[in-house]
Amino acid sequence: MRHFLLLEKIKSRLQTPQKVDSWLFFILVGLVAGGFLIFISASIGLLARDGADFGSIATMRLFATVLGLSVAYAISHLHYKNLRRYALALLLSSIVLTALVFIPGIGLEHGGARRWIDLFGISFQPAEFLKIAFVIYLAAFFGAVKEKVQTISFGLLPLLALLGISGFLLLLQPDTDTFVVLFFALIAIFIGAGGKVKHIVILGLIAIMGLGALIASKPYLKARVMTYLSPQEADSKGAGWQIEQSLIAIGSGGFTGKGFGQSVQKFSYLPEPIGDSIFAVASEEFGFVGSVLLIGLFLAFLLRGLRIAARAPDSFSGLLSVGIVILIGASAFMNIASMVAIIPLSGLPLAFVSHGGTALVITLFEAGILLNISRYQKT
Repeated sequence: MRHFLLLEKIKSRLQTPQKVDSWLFFILVGLVAGGFLIFISASIGLLARDGADFGSIATMRLFATVLGLSVAYAISHLHYKNLRRYALALLLSSIVLTALVFIPGIGLEHGGARRWIDLFGISFQPAEFLKIAFVIYLAAFFGAVKEKVQTISFGLLPLLALLGISGFLLLLQPDTDTFVVLFFALIAIFIGAGGKVKHIVILGLIAIMGLGALIASKPYLKARVMTYLSPQEADSKGAGWQIEQSLIAIGSGGFTGKGFGQSVQKFSYLPEPIGDSIFAVASEEFGFVGSVLLIGLFLAFLLRGLRIAARAPDSFSGLLSVGIVILIGASAFMNIASMVAIIPLSGLPLAFVSHGGTALVITLFEAGILLNISRYQKT
C-alpha cells in the first residue's frame, strides 16, 4: 500500500508543473544580457564603417529581445505536449515557408544566397523556423514508435527522409552551415531514441561522402577548407582575410581585454562585426576572462539542458530537449571554433549574441520549450 501511495505521489508531481529550472533560467539571463551588451558595443563599429543608423539597429535589437523573451515566457507556461499534437502541421508549414525564398518578389537575395523572405516590409529567415520544426517532428515521431526506432522502416528511413528534405531546401539557398547544425541535432535525437549503432555508422559514412562531394562542388566551401588547411598560403585580402583579422582581434584582447566599446578591429577590419565575427569583438574588448566566461555560459547551458533531457517525464520531451540543446550548442560552438581557426570558417551566428532578429526570437522560443520541460522533470 505504501509503495502504491508513493507511486501515486510521484505521478501527481510529474503531472503538476513545478517552478522552472533555476540554473537554466539564470544561465539564459546571463546569455541574453551579455549578448545584448556585446551586440551594442559591436554595433558602434558600423557608425564609422558605413554610416549605419546606430539608433535603429539598437532599437531593432531591443525589440527582438523583448519579443523573444515574451515568446519564451509564454511557451514556458504552455504544456510542451501541445507541440507534439501540432508537430506535423509545424513541419509542413516550415517546409512551405522555407520554399518561399525561391519565389521572385518574396525571397530576398544577399551575397549570392536566397535565405530571407520579405512580407509586408518585414524580412526574416525561415530556416530558423525550419530547424526547430524538424526537431519537434522527429522527437514526436521517435517518441511514438519507441522500440521500432531500431528498425530501418521506422528509424533510419524516416531520418534519411527528413535529412533529404531539409538538405534540399537549405543547400539550394545555399545555407550549408544551417544544414550541418540541423544534421547534428537530428542525429543526436536518433542516438537518444536508441538508434542502432550500425545505422549510426551508415549515417556517418553518408555524411562524410556527402560533405566531400559538397565541398568539391561549391567553390566557397572549397576556399574555406583550403584556407583552413593552408592558412599561410591563403590570400590575406581574400579567403583568409576574416580569420586573420579575427585572430588579431582575439589576440590583442590579452587577459582582461581593452574594455567595453574599445575594440579597434570592429571599425574597419572585421567583416560582419555584429554577425559571425562578433565573438572576436567580444574577445578583444573583454579578453581571455570574458571569452572564457561566455564559453562557460554556453557550456553550462549545454550540460544543464542535457540534464533536463535525462530527467524528462517522457520520450518526446527528452528527445526534444536533446534536439534543442544541440541546435543551440552546435551553432554557438561552431561559430566560436571557426573564429579561433579550430574548424573552417562558418557563417553561423553566435546564439543570443549575433545580429539577426529571427534567430534571436526562435532561439528564445527554443529556450522557452526547455524551461517548460524543466517544470515537469523527474526529481
